[in-house]
Formats: sequence, C-alpha cells, structure tokens
Amino acid sequence: MKKHNFSAGPSILPQVAYENAAKAIMDFNGTGLSILSISHRTKDFEQVLNSAQELMRELLAIPDNYSIYFVGGGASTQFFHLPANFLGTKAGYVNTGVWTKKAIKEAKLYGEVQVVASSEDKNFSYIPKGFEIPADLDYLYICTNNTIYGTEYKCDIDSPVPLIADMSSDILSRPVDVSKYALIYGGAQKNLAPAGVSFVIIRNDMLDKVVRPLPTMMNVNTHVENNSMFNTPPVFPIFVMNETLKWIKSIGGVEQMYKINLEKAQLLYDEIERNSLFRPTVAAEDRSLMNICFVMSEGNEELAPEFLEFATQRGMVGIKGHRLVGGFRASCYNALPKESVEALVACMQEFEQLKTK
Repeated sequence: MKKHNFSAGPSILPQVAYENAAKAIMDFNGTGLSILSISHRTKDFEQVLNSAQELMRELLAIPDNYSIYFVGGGASTQFFHLPANFLGTKAGYVNTGVWTKKAIKEAKLYGEVQVVASSEDKNFSYIPKGFEIPADLDYLYICTNNTIYGTEYKCDIDSPVPLIADMSSDILSRPVDVSKYALIYGGAQKNLAPAGVSFVIIRNDMLDKVVRPLPTMMNVNTHVENNSMFNTPPVFPIFVMNETLKWIKSIGGVEQMYKINLEKAQLLYDEIERNSLFRPTVAAEDRSLMNICFVMSEGNEELAPEFLEFATQRGMVGIKGHRLVGGFRASCYNALPKESVEALVACMQEFEQLKTK
C-alpha cells in the first residue's frame, strides 16, 4: 500500500533527493567514500556547500548585501542566538503560537521583550494585523508559518525596525521579498533536508550590530566570516539540502512551487469546507498552505479516533493534530505530491459516505 506522508517534520522530501542521497552514502561523487564519512574540508564537499548557498540565493532572489550560512542545531537554537546578538535594550515579538512563545521566553534572558501583537485571545487561529511597531525596538520578530495552529503570513510586512523571521516551515514555498527582512532563519527539516542543520540569511549591516561579547559559536560573525565552516558543519543534511534546492529549480523555482502549493491547499480546504463531518480551525484569510488543520464538525467529535484509524488504514501518515490542539493536521510541504492530497480528500469523502448513509 502506498504511504502518503503528511508528517509535520521531519517531513517528506523529493524522491530525487532520497535517491541521490542513497547513492552518495555508498559513493559520494565518485570518491569511493561515503558522504557520511567525507571530510568537510575536501573540494568535493565545499562545492556542495557553495552550490547550496548559490541556489538559495538564486531561488529566493537574495540581494548581494546578504550573507547565507548553515549551522548545526534546529531553529530552537536560534531562539537564544538571535537575542544574544541583537537584543540590547528592547525587542518586539508577535505572538502567534507555541514557537513564538518559546522564542519570547529565551529573549527575556537578554533584555526587555514587548509583545506588540498576539492572537492568543482566539487560540492562535489568526495572524494579528494593523498593529503599531514601536520605533525604539532593536528588532521585530515573527514566525511566518505556525505549524501547530495552521496560520501563515500571506505577505511580507513593512517594519521601521530590523525584521527577523523564523521561516522554518514555509521557506521556498512561496515568493518572499528578502529585502524587507534583516534576518531570516529556519530549521531545514520541513522543506529542505533531514533534521540537524539550520539556515540563516542575514543582511550584512546586522553584523555590525552585535550588542555584547559572546562565545565564539554564538556570534553571527563567526559563521559568516568562516563560510559555515568554523567547526564541522552538518555535512549530510547540507548535501540533501542541495539536492532539494536543485529539485525546486528543476520544476520552475519558487513561483512554480507556490502555484503547486496553492493548488494542493485549495483542494484540501475545499473538501474540509464541503464535507459535513469536518470543519476548519483557522480564519480563512490566514490559513497556512503548509499545515492544514481541521477537526470533526460539531456533533461528530466522537468520530475523530475512528477517522484517524480509517485514514491510517488507507496509507495516510502523520495526520493526527499536535497534542496541544488535537484534531487533524495535514502538512503539505513542498515535496508532498498533489496525488497525496487527492488521496486524503478521497478518504474523507469515503468516510463521510460511510457515516451519513
């Protein structure tokens, strides 16, 4: 039976990335060595690293006055790295869920945090809009896609202070105006690579704004100056990231990726709206393309365990909602084929027919 991988992360990656990674594990680039044991100082791996940086720059149209580096660890490491570097007096945070709340907690270790807007009043079911951004902030922090609650920013906001964004779960899924951001970062395990590496895109003027002496590995300058190679980088995840970036380019780049993602999301949201057994949980204008959350409709709540088992038996993997919110979550990351969304829709329709005879 074919499996349809809707896992929230680590998540599905392109088939070609799996295949090329498998080959490289046995013999990387004809060296007779495995990518798992190649020296990161070899020219072969340096070419992979440089290619990944160049492809990311090309696909996101990153301006020349930005640097890109890769570093071990996940996005949670950046929760404290960023305020350690840039929070001197006060930073602003937009609270849109679990991940921003965790980032806020870490930032408070370094200075004052002002929550300039929040959607907690409605259980994070929308993206705050129209809020004032104080001009005296060291930076403003947002998470552009909220995996647990299924909300997503649909445009790049204008900020009078440096804008920092966690784009772990929607990077390269839609066009982004990088020039509006001082720094973009994310864990790679959603749309790019296996867990273990994070990417950072930083505007170069920010390198002069580090506000305190820091341990070497925590200073952003270390990683820019050493081109991600101050210490041993996560070689294998970077290799897979490069393969994924090549795949995105091969299908037409971010614009085409966005078109495909819109089609997948619309297909599933339409079924959630139509199907009498389900209902959406997020304000329509803020619904994520990446993490589609839904629950049983009113009066049908007791059917949730039965539907989960029904869907699992038909090859749906990872659709159980996060433990904090329950319900269901279909993560439709870049590499998830439309065929899988169609299979989930058919499953929902079959279950409705079974229960409403």
